[in-house]
Amino acid sequence: MPYPACVGVPNVDVVATATRVLVVDDEPTVREVVATYLTRDGFVVSSVGDGAEVLAEVASFRPDLIVLDVMLPSVDGITLLREIRATSAVPVIMLTARVEEPDRVLGLELGADDYVTKPFSPRELSARVRSVLRRGEHRPDAAAVQLSFDGLSIDTAAREVTVDGAVVGLTPKEFDLLAFLAASPRRVFSRAQLLANVWDSAPEFQDPATVTVHVRRIRQKIEADPDEPRWITTVFGVGYRFGS
Repeated sequence: MPYPACVGVPNVDVVATATRVLVVDDEPTVREVVATYLTRDGFVVSSVGDGAEVLAEVASFRPDLIVLDVMLPSVDGITLLREIRATSAVPVIMLTARVEEPDRVLGLELGADDYVTKPFSPRELSARVRSVLRRGEHRPDAAAVQLSFDGLSIDTAAREVTVDGAVVGLTPKEFDLLAFLAASPRRVFSRAQLLANVWDSAPEFQDPATVTVHVRRIRQKIEADPDEPRWITTVFGVGYRFGS
């Protein structure tokens, strides 16, 4: 069976029990195993198996994170992600049996925070959930900084970005990536380094396209001309840096 039973697994780096995770998958075995594993890790879990039920459950359960399968009856996961992102920045981890890059890229472009390919290890999924939630947490005020550039401002305490005084809506992952790069102007980071520092995961468990897609989305939101970026520039063959 591709989804092993959860036995004898210690609670490591447990998130507070108030943290709510919504698991959406049409396979009852997947829902049961994932819910059991996340519950043992200290999460409050709700699960649904039909895409038509998801938006209502999001409104009533108010999850802090959603684990969302791509292939669902009634309404598919990509359509649901698009509808969720229209009103909410809640972190979303996509589950998919599709391995083609265009499918993963589409989800990332629509605002998915992470992608896990089936079959997967429940231990890895739980680690991904904790990692995504940690990245969305506000930093303590003592560590908060205001990064100000020519027309661009990044407030790490408020997790707010403004361009020429106008607030720009970034997803939690987009904000983390921008803030990380801006904290070290002109320093070049490879995609593997960004995956390790911003996504908090070993590069072998992530697709480098994740970084590429997030950079593209940030450019579309903060650059006057995304095709000729001023703030996040590409160092070909190496990676990205903040500033030209």
